[in-house]
Amino acid sequence: MSYAPEGSSYWYGGSDPEPRALLQALRAFRRADDAMRVRASRDMDMNLTDLRALQHVMAREQSDDPVTPRSLASALGISTASTTKLLDRLCASGHLERLPHPSDRRSVVVVASPHAHVEVQERLGRMHDRMLAIAEAVPPSGRAAVHDFLVAMTAEVGREHDDEAARSVAVRGPAARR
Repeated sequence: MSYAPEGSSYWYGGSDPEPRALLQALRAFRRADDAMRVRASRDMDMNLTDLRALQHVMAREQSDDPVTPRSLASALGISTASTTKLLDRLCASGHLERLPHPSDRRSVVVVASPHAHVEVQERLGRMHDRMLAIAEAVPPSGRAAVHDFLVAMTAEVGREHDDEAARSVAVRGPAARR
């Protein structure tokens, strides 16, 4: 039994099947990416938020803007109290280190430990190499279009919506839309 209006595509409208296939492939990628993150966090004996924190810290190490507990809390969308507990866990497990802030004596910065870098490289390095090879296989003439598509989708998915249908699903479940 379908509750979608007759002749409509539940997830995506339009008559051209190629854009729908592209969106379905993107959804499949997101599911696979989520599953990979669950496996990685399980293999590293940490929860998903801990893994996100470690990834954030490692990614930011390439910038001149050090990660503070407050900036990490903001990036993860969690409270500073939760961040303190998270940092306590990841420092105790040897994945992160708290160091004095280079320019603010009252603050600390968070860095990934050498152990964390080795563990991430051992667990994810080969997969990242294969992912890079897949990206390199995209014809140079199509790379800008793929890039622009992914950037636009990231912006759209990350945007907060004032959408009654989405709100009803989130608050009351699918039956509320009928």
